[in-house]
Amino acid sequence: MTANKRFKKRVRSRAAKTGESYTAALRHFRTASGGAEVSQQRSESTAGGGKHVSVAVAQTTVADDPRDAAALRAAGAQVRDLMREAAGAGARLVLFPEGAMCAPNKRVMSSLPDEVGPSDWSRFEWDVLREELTAVAKLAGELRLWTVLGAVHRLTPPNRPHNSLYVISDRGTVEGRYDERLLSKTKVTYMYAPGAATMTFDVDGVRFGCLLGMEVHYPELFAAYEQQGVDCVLFATTGTGTDDWEKAFATEAQGLAAANGMWVGFAAAASQGTNTPSGLIGPDGTWSARCAASTAAAVVVGEIDDGAAEVEIAVRYARPWRREARSGLYEAHRVVADPRSEARSRF
Repeated sequence: MTANKRFKKRVRSRAAKTGESYTAALRHFRTASGGAEVSQQRSESTAGGGKHVSVAVAQTTVADDPRDAAALRAAGAQVRDLMREAAGAGARLVLFPEGAMCAPNKRVMSSLPDEVGPSDWSRFEWDVLREELTAVAKLAGELRLWTVLGAVHRLTPPNRPHNSLYVISDRGTVEGRYDERLLSKTKVTYMYAPGAATMTFDVDGVRFGCLLGMEVHYPELFAAYEQQGVDCVLFATTGTGTDDWEKAFATEAQGLAAANGMWVGFAAAASQGTNTPSGLIGPDGTWSARCAASTAAAVVVGEIDDGAAEVEIAVRYARPWRREARSGLYEAHRVVADPRSEARSRF
């Protein structure tokens, strides 16, 4: 038995005895050891060859007026509070929603009175945003917590900004940035410049990819990340504001997780939390961790574990087979010039 399996067995044994979830039992070991168990488990995971990392997903109240410096500072403080909570629960990475620092309202930003028009980005308190992002990055380094959060990324005027996800490493540095590529009609017409590239990064041997906004509607983006060997897609959105559409977003994310055999982090605004709480979806398409159904800001921690029995079929068998099936496997088996095969309108 590998060291990683021995550690997991200890966690599962405690969960069975106490009735706790795997996450709660894991948290016990981390808390009891003052953090020593975390380092041990990471090294054991590497030694055992398995993939395991604890991922937190948050839902936040979203400010929509970037002219309001106090609201921007409050958003930053909220993010940092949830970061501390996630780290205290043993998370190695936390995902925040689109616009966690501010999701500018199209009418607030419009340069035309009483109607939606081209955004006036001079209204944004850019200096305050930078200060809050700098504070978030500093805390990420102190907590040793990878932090992925939505914010507007300013470009050189007169170019429009990007709608982005910043990926901040556990050293407190900006590892990279994902810019939303397939924008909504309003966003691309009046507000943002689209991005042009994927974004992947690794944490403890687990590969992550980022998507944003309405990109859950585009299965090809998830399939492209699957081809890049991504284990978990981090999807952040503010939602649509419509209950039925919100539920559709979450259902699509579940279907795409199952179709590609990957985990999906689903982070939405807290305003949608009654219908679609944020959480982590497993590669079998089921929720492995989810915030309580509430419109309050919250964070939940789930486990990416490719050795867990409940996901083994999806990760070790279904995903590799689908990749093989798409690679031209069937061509050698096709029947050519058989009249009974070609006659499709008879028994």
